[in-house]
Amino acid sequence: MCFGALGGILFSPQPASAVSREIVELQQQISQVLQQQQDLRSAVDTNSATLKTLVQQALDNTNQLNGQMGNLQKTVQEVQANTGSSITSVTQTTQGLQDNLQEVQARLGKVAQQVTDMQNLLQSIDAKVSGNAPAGGTAAPQGGAPNAYNPGGAPPAAGGPPPAGLSPAGAAPSGLPPISADTLYQNGLRDFTGGKYDLSRQEFTDYIKNFPTNDLASNAQFYLGEIYYAQNDFTNAIMAYDNVLMNYPRSFKLAASLYKKGMAELELGLKASGVRDLHEVERRFPGSDESKRSSAKLREIGATTGAGRAPAAAAH
Repeated sequence: MCFGALGGILFSPQPASAVSREIVELQQQISQVLQQQQDLRSAVDTNSATLKTLVQQALDNTNQLNGQMGNLQKTVQEVQANTGSSITSVTQTTQGLQDNLQEVQARLGKVAQQVTDMQNLLQSIDAKVSGNAPAGGTAAPQGGAPNAYNPGGAPPAAGGPPPAGLSPAGAAPSGLPPISADTLYQNGLRDFTGGKYDLSRQEFTDYIKNFPTNDLASNAQFYLGEIYYAQNDFTNAIMAYDNVLMNYPRSFKLAASLYKKGMAELELGLKASGVRDLHEVERRFPGSDESKRSSAKLREIGATTGAGRAPAAAAH
């Protein structure tokens, strides 16, 4: 009976007060969960707003950086353009110095020959004096007739040694002015560097006409192109550079002529031909100053890849 009474107590329904307490506790737990959910949502919203702000700041910084890069690229292009002009001026001066050096070397050899000829002449005069030459046989003053290259010169003596620029036989070849090739070339180069383009063009033209087989004839032809280029006569400049490329295959001015021809074509708007010739400079003269300047110009106009090369059959 006692056990039965105890079991009845244990398994009998709980009082209403206990159930109500559990319900209250459950409601409190639900409220806490809902509060935690609300707090989590607020935190997520806050983090999303912060992240959105950071993303917007990153986009603004990127746009600002792009603008700065654009300005930097423009500045670099301007510097390259200014540097290209300076390089062109320095190149012309350097070419003049190189040609002067070549000319000095050539003239040294000829001076040595003239000294030998003078010694032979003195020996000849001594022999005539020793042989009691007639008093009336005094030689006339030597020199060339007065002209643009030899103002105030005296006529050459008959049978005397030839003046500078004449052949060893003692007579000037037909059509040649009484001036040496070296002097005529030096005058043309001096007038070119001094900006006297018309006079320089005439002197270089005379040089090519009178000394077509001289080693510096190709240089004279190149400088005719440089004169036309300096005067913005790009059509005649191209023709002059072409004469170097076609008529002087062993000239030291081949790379410079091909490069300047390409630049003149670009100046005339002949982009396909100009790009092709600048690429040809890179191919034929790798490592040269002209090749480096060609590469810089091709980068400037956006033609650095093989796709930018003009077809070989394109007309000039």
